[in-house]
Amino acid sequence: MAKTIEELGKVLGIEVPDAGALEITGLAYNSKEIKAGDAFFCIPGEKFDGNKFISDAIKSGALLIVSEKDKPEDLDKNFNGAYFKVECVRTAMGQLASYFFDYPSTKLRLLGVTGTNGKTTTTHVIEHVLNASGFKTALIGTMGVRWPGKADFVDTHHTTPQSIDLQKLLAQMVKDGVTHAAMEVSSHAIFLKRVEGCQFASASLTNLTQDHLDFHKTMDQYRYAKLGLWDLLSLSNAKDKTSVINKDDPSVIYFTQATPESATLFTFGFKESDFQVLSAKYSGTGTEIVLKTPESKDEVKLTLPLLGEFNVYNTLTAMAVCFGEGVSVSQFQKALSTFESVPGRFQLVALGENESKNDKNSPICIVDYAHTPDGLEKILKAARPMVEDGKKLFVVFGCGGDRDPMKRPKMAEVAASLADQLIITSDNPRSEDPDKIIEDILAGIDQSKKEKVTVEACRRTAIYQTIAQAQAQDMVVVAGKGHETYQILKDRTIDFNDAEEIKIALKKRL
Repeated sequence: MAKTIEELGKVLGIEVPDAGALEITGLAYNSKEIKAGDAFFCIPGEKFDGNKFISDAIKSGALLIVSEKDKPEDLDKNFNGAYFKVECVRTAMGQLASYFFDYPSTKLRLLGVTGTNGKTTTTHVIEHVLNASGFKTALIGTMGVRWPGKADFVDTHHTTPQSIDLQKLLAQMVKDGVTHAAMEVSSHAIFLKRVEGCQFASASLTNLTQDHLDFHKTMDQYRYAKLGLWDLLSLSNAKDKTSVINKDDPSVIYFTQATPESATLFTFGFKESDFQVLSAKYSGTGTEIVLKTPESKDEVKLTLPLLGEFNVYNTLTAMAVCFGEGVSVSQFQKALSTFESVPGRFQLVALGENESKNDKNSPICIVDYAHTPDGLEKILKAARPMVEDGKKLFVVFGCGGDRDPMKRPKMAEVAASLADQLIITSDNPRSEDPDKIIEDILAGIDQSKKEKVTVEACRRTAIYQTIAQAQAQDMVVVAGKGHETYQILKDRTIDFNDAEEIKIALKKRL
């Protein structure tokens, strides 16, 4: 898979008078991972500037340096490789990675799903349905990467991997015969060019609400970042492209206008749309909906093994994407019946029958990844009807450090309005003071609701005390971390799993 420096230069429109015949055998953006024959991309980051590690990369055997800065005058005199100065190193990295791995996204159907909430569940449903329909489908997202024949998740450290990692993974998938890849595409990934060089066959929007404003600064900039996925869809040479948009989302007009003429547009929602929900009935075991689809004039009844209105939207997103890939509504319905919930997404946590015979005497416990005002509101509105008359809804949540502080009081306002008892705790405080984060959260709670609020900075203690306090068949929702199995503190990362802590707390009740 080696490429000459001259070949790489042609991709970027750079002439290479010297060293052009040298072969590049690998790509790297971390100087610690450089191997002899690699190209090194000097990414300027928030904490580290890759340009400061050029000498280290050369010492490790790098033959090509790609940077946005001028060639250093003191560059190692023994360096016989090439130096590319580019306008945007992240863009160049994506383009060269795609070329280096022989454009793998053109050899499968890359299905991009973006949105503030729902990306993980939606991509899991797409993966499940397409695999059940005879396609060999991969999954790329928050929980990692997997594909048939490689069942265990590969941790990529990002919702959407860096471009080199992504293109390498796509190439491995193609080698293993994967035909489709359902991928979560975060706003960070779009803005930071991680999906540069990808040929998308589908782009879909679940919803757009406040999140990541610490990074994007304004909702307009956040939306603009998301729209970048549709720019890539426009540039894609994939056949039978589709654009899938939530018709009920206030930003629908921006994304429909961004849909290229070369793509088929599908909308979904409760408003007039291609996949329109006519009625919905919710219960503690699932959801029954009646909808109309583009497939026929007849109404379709669909039973979802998922809870809450938000999962109706997630399911419809997946249905429209799969429909664009040739999966009929009846095929989708049959495949969906065997779908199991995604860990950490409105996940019911209980002790196994062999461990306890007293489940009816315990509270109902839910773990969810909700970490935005809209996400928290949606899961609590889904939980509220499941709480029996005379029973209480307890909510345990905190907010992550080094992340959008403006959403903290808004999440508190939402939780205080929907919960009977609210327990404020830590999430992943990172470099911030946990007590300061909690102060920011408390600022959003009206004085009249303060009596229902308890503060316990230790997340483990907060969970234990809440479950000890809750009565039989009360509901306890622990939000924010979902599937995560760690907690990030200022000086270290510790093992921590909300679901496992809940099980321990339930055992303590016995």
